[in-house]
This record gives sequence, structure tokens and C-alpha cells, in this order.
Amino acid sequence: MSLRLPAWTATLTWKAAAFITLMCCGLAALLGGLVHSAMTHQTVSAAREKALAKLDRTITAYETGARMARGEGIDPVGLPPELRALALTGKRATVIGEHRGRAAMWAAAPADHDTAIAVSVDFTAAERTIAELDRAILGSSVLAIGGTLLIGAVGVTRITRRLHLTAQVARRISAGDLDARVDDSARNKDEVAAVSRALDTMASSLQRKLEAEQRFTADVAHELRTPLTGLNAAAELLPPGRPAELVRDRVQAMRALTEDLLEISRLDTGGERVDLDSYDLAGLAARTIRASGTDTRLEVVASLRVETDRRRLERILGNLVANAHRHGAAPVTVRVDGRTLTVTDAGPGYPQYLLTAGPQRFRTEGMNKGHGLGLTIAAGQARALGAALAFRNPREGGAEARLTLPAPAAPEATAPPRCRDVPPAPGSAAPPAR
Repeated sequence: MSLRLPAWTATLTWKAAAFITLMCCGLAALLGGLVHSAMTHQTVSAAREKALAKLDRTITAYETGARMARGEGIDPVGLPPELRALALTGKRATVIGEHRGRAAMWAAAPADHDTAIAVSVDFTAAERTIAELDRAILGSSVLAIGGTLLIGAVGVTRITRRLHLTAQVARRISAGDLDARVDDSARNKDEVAAVSRALDTMASSLQRKLEAEQRFTADVAHELRTPLTGLNAAAELLPPGRPAELVRDRVQAMRALTEDLLEISRLDTGGERVDLDSYDLAGLAARTIRASGTDTRLEVVASLRVETDRRRLERILGNLVANAHRHGAAPVTVRVDGRTLTVTDAGPGYPQYLLTAGPQRFRTEGMNKGHGLGLTIAAGQARALGAALAFRNPREGGAEARLTLPAPAAPEATAPPRCRDVPPAPGSAAPPAR
């Protein structure tokens, strides 16, 4: 079973802290080891030289027959066996051992063919010095690691805070706030500022293009209304017959397209205000199905009275139902469950681009299948209502559009202002396209 680390270990702050800690620990271990080795070598060398000097004096006293100090001489008590064995080979040698329960540096040399002469020098002070040095190295390393980690954390936190701000601005732009900017390049000139500068430039370019597209859509729709009015009047003057019916049908289609474009342009401006009132959700769904004139099944799991804009909700549901009949397959079902309306069909499902990026105007999955405005209008009206509109292809097949209305506001909250929008002209609810 693989070990999964907590999510916070993936943050840049944690990674930087771990990296700084590992580097400081490695550097402290390297320097501490070098200092410890050098100091130990120096201390042991000094004690060895002292022991060998004392051994020379003891050998001289032994050869002249002078009296030797206690603990020195031939095979003294406590002489390490390994040192005695080295001395019997004819070599002078030293080793750290114990003498009377204390650390000592022993030195020995051969005396006769089966004896050794040895001396000891107290090594306790030197051993204490090495231990104190090790403690000093450890303490200074901990302080150095803590200080470096603190300074590094402060520096990394400043960078991550700026990155979080950049990510927050990017999310605001994705949510539709095209005026959001990081504006970090005036204070900083590093790589994070370069990323912020690139994001601001991209947002400005995107804003200009979207505003130009919105102006174009609104201008085209307004400019088309005048000639369409003339065309409609002229079509009414045509003598009865099949050609007149075809002309009137196409004029109505053009009027519906123009009204859809005007509705999209109003939704793009973000200035839409809703007219809230209390309605029974199942009743609204049944009314919309009857108005659509389609064979759509209604399932009511649980119905609530909701505060919503009836016209906008009927527009959304009508477009979803029309889209299911036009591009899906029977049976088409509208299910009411609390605050959720679900429209399902047994067709081939939504195209991948729609599931990934949402509805896109004037994009369809084939020829002569509409203008791709129906679901775009439904998504825009859902945003105006504060509702969530999601599209998915169920595993068992077909397509599913789920509209979830917002929960009611708290009792103390102020209700949003109400206004009546002008209802769409006849024929404006053109069948949407996927």
C-alpha cells in the first residue's frame, strides 16, 4: 500500500522549509564532523605525545634503576592487553583506555622478552573537552538551522502570498470579473512579478476581445431588427401559397435569432435584475412542458415553493426541453426534486467540448442543427438567477442537464430589488442547439 502524504505537504512553503532544513542539517553535519574530527585528532595527538614523553622518562628511570612512580613500570595494573601485545612485538604504541576508573592515555614499550613497560596519562580533561565541543557544535547547528529556516520561511511566505494573490485574481477573471488585476510589477521586478504582469496583460487582452464581441453581437442584433420588421410586413402582403409560407417561416426564424442575440447581449452586460416571487416548482415545470407542445414526461420527487423569476426559469427549462427533443431522443423527462430540476433524454449525449467548457454560441456538432444559442441563453439566465446549471452524460447513456436553484436568503437579509423585464417577442424562444 502506497503512503499518501497530507495535502499541505504539496505547498511551496512546506517544500521550501523541508529543503532548507535538509540543506542546513547536511551542512551542519559536514562542518560539525570536520570540526569534531580535527579537534579530536589534535587532543588525542597532544595526549599521545605527553604519554610518550612520560614513557621515555620511565624507561630512563628503569634503565638507571631509579624509583618509578606508582602505576608505572613493568606490566602495571590496568594495562590494556592489546597494548601489551603490541609492545611485546618490539614497538612503542599508545591506546586510550582506563586507569583506576578514569579515562587514560596508555603508552607502552618492550622491556624484556616477555614484559612491557607502560605509563598512563589522565585523559579525562581531554575527553570532557571533546564532549563539550560536540555539545557546542550541536547547539550552534540547531540555532543556525532555526534562524535560517525562519528567515527562509519569511522570504518564501512573501513569494507564496504573491502567488496566492495571482491565483485569486486568475479565479476572479475566470468567474467573469474582467476588471481584476494583480498590479504587482510596480513593486517587484522578480519572476513572480513577471507572471503577474503576463496575467494582467492576458486579462486586458481578453477583456478587450470580449467587449468587442459583446458590442458586435448587440450591434448586429439591433441593426437586424429594422430590416426584419420591413421583411415581416412585406411577407404579410404576399398572396397565400407555399412560397409565402416559406418566406414567413424564414422571417420568423430570423426574428427568433435576432431576439436571442439581443437576450445574449443583455446577459453579457451583467446588468440583468430578476423579478422574484414565490412559485411552486412542480407547477412551473408542468406549465413549461405544456407551453413547449412536446411529449415530455414530468416526474415529481419532492416539490417546494421557491423564490425565483418565473419568466427566466421558464426560459431556461424551455430551452433545455427543446434542446433535448431536437438533439436527443425519447423519452425526455423533467424531474423535480426539491430545488433541483433535471432534464434527461436517451440521445447520444452532450459533445465533449460542452462538458469541458460549457455552452458556446454559434458552435454546433453538425450542419443545420441550430445556432448554438439555446444552451448559451440557459446558462446566462441561470447565472442571473444565481442558480447552478451543470451538464453531464450519465454512465447508462443519454444526456442530463441539472439546474439547482439557490437556497432562500436568511430572514434578516434584504430582498433584491424587483423589476419587470419586457417579455420576449413571439417566436423568440428558438430551439437551442448543442
